[in-house]
Amino acid sequence: SSKERSMQSEVVQSLTENFEAHAQTTDSGVEYWLARDLQFLLGYTKWDNFLNAVSKAKTACDVSGH
Repeated sequence: SSKERSMQSEVVQSLTENFEAHAQTTDSGVEYWLARDLQFLLGYTKWDNFLNAVSKAKTACDVSGH
């Protein structure tokens, strides 16, 4: 429904703003995020669980050729 799409859009906007608020910037203007910030932004309370997820994502990218 239109209401559900609106709510989803608000959630996406809120998450985007939260991620952008935690961005770091190099002297040359390149944005980056610290791994420890991403850990909490993505909802991981334990570092080991976050590293496991990152490892799986890297493997998925390798397997898919990206």
